[in-house]
Amino acid sequence: MKKKDGFTLIELLVVLSILALLVSLVGPALFKFLSPAKRSVAKAQIEEFSSALDAFSVDNGRYPANSEGLEALRTKPPSLNKWNGPYLKKEIPVDSWGNNYVYRSPGRNGGYEIVSYGTDGVEGGDGENADINSWENK
Repeated sequence: MKKKDGFTLIELLVVLSILALLVSLVGPALFKFLSPAKRSVAKAQIEEFSSALDAFSVDNGRYPANSEGLEALRTKPPSLNKWNGPYLKKEIPVDSWGNNYVYRSPGRNGGYEIVSYGTDGVEGGDGENADINSWENK
């Protein structure tokens, strides 16, 4: 009889069981770092919108109207002659949770406001569900 090289089914099952155990122990620890990263990405995107909105305002003397929204940073509204965009290089992204950013002009504190409603996708909330907005994002 020739000796065959390789692993037995039992050996493979033991290795897979050990890997599954490691993933179940380490996986939850990694998810603790995911939520703060998503919030940081949303804050960075809001900052990018803010810079683009300020450039839009310098060129046009106003911020985009609610009806024009953030899309006015990429596509020239018909009523503007001094538009010098696009003010964003890429398409308008969704927030870290797959929802559209909310844009209002005038905002609660004048000018404009940009809001991501966080994990739950609804206004308000605490912790991971807390809103991320332009006026507290500084």
